[in-house]
Amino acid sequence: MKLALLGCGTVGSEVVRLMHDKADDLAARIGERMEIAGVAVRRPGRDRSHLPIDPNLFTTDALGLVKRPDVDIVVEVAGGIEPARTWITTALSEGKAVVTANKALLAADGASLNAAAVAGDADLYYEAAVAGAIPLLRPLRDSLHGDSIDRVLGIVNGTTNFICTQMTQTGASFGEALAEAGELGYAEADPSADIDGYDAAAKAAIIASLAFHTKVELSEVYREGITDVTAADVAAAAEQGCVVKPLCIATREPDGVSVRVHPAMIDKAHPLASVNGAYNAVFVEAEAAGSLMFYGAGAGGTATASAVLGDIVAVARHRRGGVTAFRPEAAWGDLPVKSIGEASTRYHVCMDVTDEPGVLSQVAAMFAHHDVSLATVRQAGRAASSAPADKQAAGAQLVVVTHAATDAQLSATVEDLSHSDLVREVTSVMRVEGK
Repeated sequence: MKLALLGCGTVGSEVVRLMHDKADDLAARIGERMEIAGVAVRRPGRDRSHLPIDPNLFTTDALGLVKRPDVDIVVEVAGGIEPARTWITTALSEGKAVVTANKALLAADGASLNAAAVAGDADLYYEAAVAGAIPLLRPLRDSLHGDSIDRVLGIVNGTTNFICTQMTQTGASFGEALAEAGELGYAEADPSADIDGYDAAAKAAIIASLAFHTKVELSEVYREGITDVTAADVAAAAEQGCVVKPLCIATREPDGVSVRVHPAMIDKAHPLASVNGAYNAVFVEAEAAGSLMFYGAGAGGTATASAVLGDIVAVARHRRGGVTAFRPEAAWGDLPVKSIGEASTRYHVCMDVTDEPGVLSQVAAMFAHHDVSLATVRQAGRAASSAPADKQAAGAQLVVVTHAATDAQLSATVEDLSHSDLVREVTSVMRVEGK
C-alpha cells in the first residue's frame, strides 16, 4: 500500500522515521506493508540525510504526487489553507484516503473537505489536528456519540500553557516566559498564532463542531490572546486560590452554543489547574458519562506524528477491507453560535479607586445597575496609579469577584467604572472558570 507525504518539516520527518522504525508492526496491524511513494517538499535540495528514506523520493510537484494512480493514501502535514485544500480535495475526489493535521484548514473550510470525501467515497481522518498525541476527536465523534456533551473545557495550546506556567511558578514576566519558550523550541520565530489565540481558536471550532453536532465557523469563535496577562494577574489569581490558564471553552445551552478561547483564572482544585508546561488537557462534561479528562503531549513532532500514524493505520485497514468508514459529522444539532456578549461566567475585576468614604457602596451600585452580583469584595491596600493627573488623588485598590454574568453585562459595568470620578483606573479584568 503506497502513501504520498505532503510536507516534511517537524511532523513530516517524524512520520517518515516512525514508518521506518515501526514498519514490521505496521504491516502486522494493517495486513500488508506500507511504502512511501513520494514526499512533496518546497526545497528538495535540503539536507535530509538523517531521514531513512531514498532522496530520489523528494519532489516539488505535490499535485502530481497526489494524482499518481499507484498512491492509496495521502498524508498532508504541510499546513496552511492553499495549496493544501487543493491537494486534499483532489485526493478525496479521486477516492484516495486522506490523513491531515491541518487544523487551520479544517476550521476554515471543513465543509468543502467533507463534501469532497463524500463525493469520492473516501476516508478523511484528522485526529492530529487537535491536541497532538491526545486521542480526543475520535472519542468525541464515536465513543460519546450516544451521549450528550454539555461542555468542553481545555488547554489546547502548549506554547501558551508553558508561558502561563512559567509566570506562575517562577515569577517570570510574559516577555521572559515567551523568550524561554522560544529557546526551548515551544514557540515559533513568529509566535503570534499561539500567543494571540489563533491556533487555539481553530482547534476550538473543530472541537465544538464535533461535540455539539453543529457547524461552528472559525470566525464565530471568540478569541483573546495571553499577551496582556501580567504578573499582577498571576498574583491575584494565587490570592483567590486560582492559577491563570489559556482556556478553550465550548458550552451547549438550550438556545445555542458558546465557543471562546481566552486566558482565565481557574480554581486550583480543578484538574486543569495542574496541567503545566507544554502539556495539553481537555475536560469533557457529558450527561451520562459525567466528567472525562484527556491529557498528554499536545504538540511536538513525535507526539503529533503518533496521532498521524494512528489515522494512517485506520484508513489503511479500511482500504484493505474495501470499505470507507468516514462519515462527515452531521450538523443535526443546528444550534446557533452565540456571541461573546451572551457568554456567561464569573469575573475578577481589579481597580484603583479614590480613598474616601462611600466609594465601595457607589462602586457596588454600578455593578448592581447592570445586574452583576458581587461574590466577594476586598480592599487590597493603597495603589500607585498610572491614571491621568485629574484622577491622581490618594487611592486604594479594590478587588471584586462577581457571580456569573454575561460578557455584555460586565463590559457595560466596566465602561461605567472607567468614566466614574471615583475610579482612577480599571487595572485588570479576567474571567474566572472552574468554580
